[in-house]
This record gives sequence, C-alpha cells and structure tokens, in this order.
Amino acid sequence: MKQRNFIYGLFFTTLLVSSACNLNQKKSNDKSLTMEDNLNPTIDNLQVNGINISYRRVGNGPPLMFIHGGAADSRTWTPQLEALSDQFTVIAWDEPGAGKSSDVPDNFKLCDYADCFAGLITQLDLAPVHLVGLSWGSTISLELYKRHPQLVRTMILAGGYTGWKGSLGEEEAHARLAGARKMLSAPDNQFDPTIPGLFAGGPPTKFVPLLNAMAADLRPRSLQTVVEIMKKTDLNHVLPTITVPTLLMWGELDVRSPLRIAKEFELKIPNSHLVIIPDCGHVINLQAPEAFNEAVRNFCRSN
Repeated sequence: MKQRNFIYGLFFTTLLVSSACNLNQKKSNDKSLTMEDNLNPTIDNLQVNGINISYRRVGNGPPLMFIHGGAADSRTWTPQLEALSDQFTVIAWDEPGAGKSSDVPDNFKLCDYADCFAGLITQLDLAPVHLVGLSWGSTISLELYKRHPQLVRTMILAGGYTGWKGSLGEEEAHARLAGARKMLSAPDNQFDPTIPGLFAGGPPTKFVPLLNAMAADLRPRSLQTVVEIMKKTDLNHVLPTITVPTLLMWGELDVRSPLRIAKEFELKIPNSHLVIIPDCGHVINLQAPEAFNEAVRNFCRSN
C-alpha cells in the first residue's frame, strides 16, 4: 500500500510543512504522544442547530473551552486536555465538518460556526466560559463574542486573525485562497508539503503521529468552506468592543500570523495582554505546550 503524504499545509489555514513526515510509521513501542496514550477524555455528542457536534471533555472546575484551527479537530488540544484538567472543565469541540462531527452544511457561514459553538455552550449550561481560539479558531471566537458576548468570561486568542482580509489585506487573502484551491484540487501523489511556517524548525517529533491522524481524516469540502470564509472576513471592528479580559499568545517566529498582527490586536482590544512565546511558529500549543499551558492556567485563575 502506497504511503500517504499528509497535508500539514492544510492544517491551520491551508499551509504545509513536511518535516518529520517519515515518522508517521512508528514502531509499536514508540512513546510518541497520542490521545489514547496519555488521556482518555469523555467523547460526547450533542445535536446543535440540527448538526451533530462531537466534543471531548475532561476535568472539573471553571469551564475552559477550545476552538481548533482549520483542517484540525479536537485532538489538536491533546496536551491542553491533559495538563489543564486538574483545575478546569476542559472541552474541545470538533467543528462541523471535522473529527467526529457531522459534515459541514451547504452555504455554512462564519456566523453559523459561532452560533453552533454558542449552542454547545448553552446546552452544556457552562456560560460564561474561558474561551481559547487558535488561528481560524480565533476568528470564530471573535464572531462568537460579537454575537453572544454574555457567554464569554475571558478570551485567549493565539496566532489569531480578524479574517485573512482583515489581518493580511486583500492581496494576501486572495493569494492564500488561490494557493488553497490549487492544493485542494491536486491529486494525492502531487502534493508537495514543503512550505514552512506552522512550526519553527518543523513539528515536534512526539506530535507527528497526532498531526498525521488529523490530516488523514481531513474532509476537503470542510477546508474549502473555511478558506472561502477567511478570504472575505474582516472583524477588525469587533476588537475595540471587547470588554472581557483577553490574553493574546503568539509565537515569536510565526510567519503565518506575524507579530505585527498581535500588536494590532493588543492596541485595539482595551483589556488585553500579549505573551510572545520564544522560538515558536504558528502552532504554539503543540510546539511549546508547557509555556502555553502555564500562560492559560495563570490567566484563567486570575480572571
């Protein structure tokens, strides 16, 4: 059976990395971290706005809810589910079209993702929650706050965007969409996953099996929906309206959402604080999980 090329570039806003792809076939005694190796959260399902939503839940305490990036699912929060469940009720969803959730409906919009997540919070009777969004997940978080501010206790935005149009401008947003469409239309044996940027220096070895597992479950139509939304979205007007405490977390070497965007967020969001994680790229929760978890824990405990 031909070995698959997994699409890291689609993971978190359609960009590719290939470092350590040859590690996707590890021996059975390998100690690389997977969800099953170190954590067994409850995996539940709820019907939200007519969509079957799957989510992982573990721990007890104040509710801490995570929104993953594009072309990922709840498994991307493995180290957070494990580390933070000692003090929080930690919940990570599979957005519509990802993980074990239903396919994304036709004509699904950013407001639909936000309303769906709001429905999950409401049905679980957890409001207000500490809300964490990474990359595309930060864009959903902003839309959620705009539409349902009463559900949010604090926000943590990591490697965020106000949409590609809002944070990168029309030209770059168009270029990213064009690149995503080209990648999505290519046959499997022609993918060239070599674009750097998601991880400074490549993905951590212990998480390669996890990244491969998510890439293997990618539904192209779901990603197509996400990139089309990101291309046209500009939520800059939302930033000055945020009144809840907000933590901004960025990788020092993030080239996908550069530090200038972090500084714009910090300038525009009234009650915000920026933490820069050294030597990290875009996916800071996996590249520096200890630093990421410590910052999240301290922020949520103080707010």
